[in-house]
Amino acid sequence: MHVPDGFIDAPTSAVTGVVAAGALAVSLRGARRELGEERTAPLAGLVAAFIFAVQMLNFPVAAGTSGHLLGGALAAILVGPYTGVLCVSVVLLMQGVLFADGGLTALGVNITDMALVTTVVSYAVFRGLLAVLPRKRRSVTVASFVAALVSVPAAAVAFTLIYAIGGTTDVSLGKVATAMIGVHVLIGIGEAVITALTVGAVIAVRPDLVHGARGLRQRLRLRVDGELVDAPEPVAVPAAARTSRRAVWLTGLVASLVLAGFVSFYASADPDGLEKVAHDKGIDTKEKEHASADSPLADYGVKDVSDARLSGGLAGVIGVGVTVVAGSAVFWAVRRRRGADVSPANPGL
Repeated sequence: MHVPDGFIDAPTSAVTGVVAAGALAVSLRGARRELGEERTAPLAGLVAAFIFAVQMLNFPVAAGTSGHLLGGALAAILVGPYTGVLCVSVVLLMQGVLFADGGLTALGVNITDMALVTTVVSYAVFRGLLAVLPRKRRSVTVASFVAALVSVPAAAVAFTLIYAIGGTTDVSLGKVATAMIGVHVLIGIGEAVITALTVGAVIAVRPDLVHGARGLRQRLRLRVDGELVDAPEPVAVPAAARTSRRAVWLTGLVASLVLAGFVSFYASADPDGLEKVAHDKGIDTKEKEHASADSPLADYGVKDVSDARLSGGLAGVIGVGVTVVAGSAVFWAVRRRRGADVSPANPGL
């Protein structure tokens, strides 16, 4: 759903740019609370890199149409909604600048649609479901599935509304909405499966690292002399007996590199949902050439490397590396700012 330059007119792109900037400002402030521990920053950077890698894996959803992960739900559940908005925004920035994927003048549109809408909608659905489901780990996985499923057509609706306000072509809004929502419901199923599997895998080894699972455990209550009292807290499991954060981080990084550097070669080559709808309905008639079209990594290939498999693999590995470094740097900076703002008199700031 990366919107290219030329789909949305300049005034609307500018307004969405302001909305995106405001969302990022709020997210930077909110992420200070979510990145409460020093080692959370590199994990958030890893989430951004993993989303970048999985977005390279287009999967077929219908005849001649493919889809890929948007990542808003996954990021929000793993590292928190504010940090999640930043994660997806970092990915979109790297894709737009380095890989000519998603227009630069449309960056505000893409951040608003793919980072803000998906994260807010999915996390609201996720929290709503956890409020009514049994307080178990399996409920987190189920809620992750549904939240991710809903987030993708929600983003399609958001794009349709933005197009209705500032679309550069005269195309029936009803046809655009029907096509966009229809195909992205199917893409949402793939998003839901990927999100639920990933969240479930992390919960299985380190549930404490999943933001959406924090506070899920109910305090055991015992009846003593006819009254219910809270049971003592269980003894914490020694760190050595659990999978370390470093092991989780390295495993995630290796998985991201393998997905982007090798598995991505076997991804579907069919156009994604927005590309297909834009071509079929004529939305793309005023699409502009990307400002980074001459980038050495444009279209997810390394310039002057003739072997397609090697070119795409190298581009994927470079993308994962750049994203994890950029993302970690952003989150370290946010974490350090939080530390500077906290004072003994005001530890909650």
